[in-house]
Amino acid sequence: MALFAFDFDGTLSDSEMTVLLGDKYGVADQMDEITERAMNDEIEYAESLRQRAALLEDLPDEKAQTAFEEVVLRPGAAELIAELRDVGHHVAILTGGFERGVAEALAREGVDVDTIVANRLPVTDGALTGGVEGSLIEGTKDEALEELAGDQSVDLVDAIAVGDGANDLPMLQVAGLAIGFEPKSAVAPHCDVEVTSMAELRKLLVDDGYLAD
Repeated sequence: MALFAFDFDGTLSDSEMTVLLGDKYGVADQMDEITERAMNDEIEYAESLRQRAALLEDLPDEKAQTAFEEVVLRPGAAELIAELRDVGHHVAILTGGFERGVAEALAREGVDVDTIVANRLPVTDGALTGGVEGSLIEGTKDEALEELAGDQSVDLVDAIAVGDGANDLPMLQVAGLAIGFEPKSAVAPHCDVEVTSMAELRKLLVDDGYLAD
């Protein structure tokens, strides 16, 4: 068994949750600017996430739910996840994005993963508080991957990390195989290989013996 750790926004999905949420509140452009700076490693990820969450203070939760329902998986992502799990690999999503958006996207495609590590946007009196909670704010994805590998009794050399942005760098650097999915310029040098589609990723995994053709 191998352990697969996928980023979500920008990797399994081409949606950006904070921007979808920002669209509901008229702050999408500000969200996008902060996200881009974080993904290019120009601002600390934790700070960027707090800044984006603060812009959502008082957004009605029903509007937030509408945004989460717009999160979608990339073409071929659900099939690839299902195929990996069918042959016995452990599939995890490690994301600085939000549990509700991940859950909505997976449910829409009728696919499950083994582990989700994600953040949450607290709600009080029917509206977002402007805060953010979760282990992947200050915590990093290498720590999450190492903990998961320990729980599953898998050596990190048998871990495959797939991501695109600067906050994925820690897990890409400790995994046995680091795959960049259309990685940002600051991330690409740290990837063993780059792909641009789920079909290309599947071919790579077939060639490397993780899946049968």
